[in-house]
Amino acid sequence: MLKRLKNPLKLACSALLLSSSAALAAKQPLTIDIAYLQYQPERPPALSNVLPEPEDAGLNGAELGIKDSNTTGRFLKQKYHLTSKLSDDPEQIVAEARVLYDNGQRLFVANMPSAQLQQLAEALGADALIFNAGSQADELRTEVCLNNVLHTTPSRSMLTDALGQWLNAKRLKEWLLISGNQPEDKAYAAALKRTAKRFGAEIVEEKAWSFDTDLRRTAQGELPLFTQTDEYDVVVVADERGDFGEYLLYNTWYPRPIAGTQGLVPVTWHRVVEQWGAAQLQSRFDKLANRWMTGKDYAAWAGVRSIAEAVTQTKTNDATALRSYILSDKFQLAAFKGRKLNYRDWSGQLRQPIPLIHPRALVSQSPQQGFLHPVTDLDTLGFDKPESRCRMQ
Repeated sequence: MLKRLKNPLKLACSALLLSSSAALAAKQPLTIDIAYLQYQPERPPALSNVLPEPEDAGLNGAELGIKDSNTTGRFLKQKYHLTSKLSDDPEQIVAEARVLYDNGQRLFVANMPSAQLQQLAEALGADALIFNAGSQADELRTEVCLNNVLHTTPSRSMLTDALGQWLNAKRLKEWLLISGNQPEDKAYAAALKRTAKRFGAEIVEEKAWSFDTDLRRTAQGELPLFTQTDEYDVVVVADERGDFGEYLLYNTWYPRPIAGTQGLVPVTWHRVVEQWGAAQLQSRFDKLANRWMTGKDYAAWAGVRSIAEAVTQTKTNDATALRSYILSDKFQLAAFKGRKLNYRDWSGQLRQPIPLIHPRALVSQSPQQGFLHPVTDLDTLGFDKPESRCRMQ
């Protein structure tokens, strides 16, 4: 009789053990590992008093994204973890990313120039998901199509189109274009020329700044003569490094506004953006980093938050499933820009409004009223689907 009771007792104990294990497993949070990668080449000295970008720009944004995601994640049984790798050696950062990939890492936020981003995308597998929070190169959205990369930072053409819409609305249609001699300046100037053609502006003259003059002492004497030409409505500037553009204000031959990389500037993000709950984001970032949030911080934050939003909706940490959901019409990201954001399914670019700022205030935000599009007015900024060869697979 005792022998007969042993089997039922064992079965009951086994069932209890299995149910306890299942309950314990159900309580385990879903872990989401994200790697932040930053390659920052050495910056040459600027020829002006321009304030340099913080060395940790981008990293602090990713850290805030993790913190924000864990705030809500603990209620949803999600746990987010960030691994960061920073280097001034492009080969080293790609090698470290490959080690992470070989160890199972699939979700990345990358802050690096276009060439290094392309190397990274090639070095990692097709099942990796990389968020570009550093490069604004137009070719990454038009010609060089990386299927495992999504872009949270806007392209240069998105920025210049945002500016071009505002200038068009103000009827400032005759431009003097001044560009520096750095590759980034030439790329920005090319974007400005495209914008001028797109919105019916005329570039009355284009001038290249090729001097190594210290304008802190000579701007008042040199710049009026340099900007003397046929009359123009506005001076548009392509000087991403800040070698000369800061000194154009109030020193042009005609008293005209300055816009572009200096003066009235289209940006990803800036401390003067405070509407739509942005003041709370700015406050949280200031508490974390003891400084203001930059555009690269915002782009890195948006990359982490895109992952978190997709994880919440799909309840998985699989990169392929997350990518599919993010590129679908179901995805929406609350990003403190006045509307829910989503991604262009052909180029992987995050659609977003662009603030137009000067150092002390927000002037406007594009797209401007009256610029229409059959899908969304956000696609009036940058390269639209017919203008791009990219088709995300």
